[in-house]
Amino acid sequence: MLALRLLNVVAPAYFLCISLVTFVLQLFLFLPSMRQDPSAAWLFSPALLHGALFLFLSTNALGNYVLVIQNSPDDLDACQGPSTRRAPCPPPSTHFCRVCARVTLRHDHHCFFTGNCIGGRNMRNFVLFCLYTSLACLYSMVAGVAYISAVLSISFAHPLAFLTLLPTSISQFFSGAVLGSEMFVILMLYLWFAIGLACAGFCCHQLLLILRGQTRHQVRKGVAVRARPWRKNLQEVFGKRWLLGLLVPMFNVGGESSKQRDK
Repeated sequence: MLALRLLNVVAPAYFLCISLVTFVLQLFLFLPSMRQDPSAAWLFSPALLHGALFLFLSTNALGNYVLVIQNSPDDLDACQGPSTRRAPCPPPSTHFCRVCARVTLRHDHHCFFTGNCIGGRNMRNFVLFCLYTSLACLYSMVAGVAYISAVLSISFAHPLAFLTLLPTSISQFFSGAVLGSEMFVILMLYLWFAIGLACAGFCCHQLLLILRGQTRHQVRKGVAVRARPWRKNLQEVFGKRWLLGLLVPMFNVGGESSKQRDK
């Protein structure tokens, strides 16, 4: 249990450090390298378009990250009456989290990178957090590949060029042909690639469960759920105004679960 609580502190710090490093590299390396074309119009310059796109992706990723933490799942006490006549909540939708030390409603899983449980209240923000984190990492990887290609004059036309980049760069780094800053960017390329694929997998898996009307906790426990149309399950999590919530991080976009909480 001590190891889990320690991981619950280290994992969010790791995510914030990666976010800070990514922002610094984008601001001080990738964007300046795109401003070297004087013939490009200022309004449609590659640096401005790249900066706007990265700002959009990173804002949504960090915004939904904060909302996942702030919009914690309901505690069991929220669905119970006075202490003299408390009635337990439906067993399939509740779970006691040993890390958070509380019983939550509509429990899905505990996310160590946010240090919080994922349930009905913050499921939409968690899915969007995974989506935009994946896009931001993969986009940073593409920008980093373009930077390394220009600095080291490496061609990535061959499909195996990215896979052989790390071992080749390590040997060149110890021989002095590759600088420390360039080697750091190369290591970040593989880290962005790994995080991007992992978050994309989490996002797809979570969307599949939402379409089925299930939570990860229910699947793990083998709890059967009532069959409902997939559109109703999707609307319950993302709401009717799902497009607005997809573009701007926010708490409530008209979901049925959020309406039930407000009553």
